[in-house]
Amino acid sequence: MELADHKRLSAATGIEMFFAAPRSPWQRGTNENANKLLRQYLPKGMYLGDPSQADLDAIAAKLNNRPRKCLGFRTPAEFMAEEVVALTGRI
Repeated sequence: MELADHKRLSAATGIEMFFAAPRSPWQRGTNENANKLLRQYLPKGMYLGDPSQADLDAIAAKLNNRPRKCLGFRTPAEFMAEEVVALTGRI
């Protein structure tokens, strides 16, 4: 019931909704981890109209530039830059 009206919300905001596929538990773990990280910046019960777009952009930048264990504790940008060099031999 939490997102029973998700189609109307998507249409009103232009934001696509993601739901984990049935019998795909690995998708739910990724989603829950993202929610946990977001809660550091947007606590439960907070009115989501309060943060400005600049605030949301700053949060997204912090989350997107976090080092990841699966990338050898590099950020996604660092990992991709190294991959481009490895594949092309150019910086």
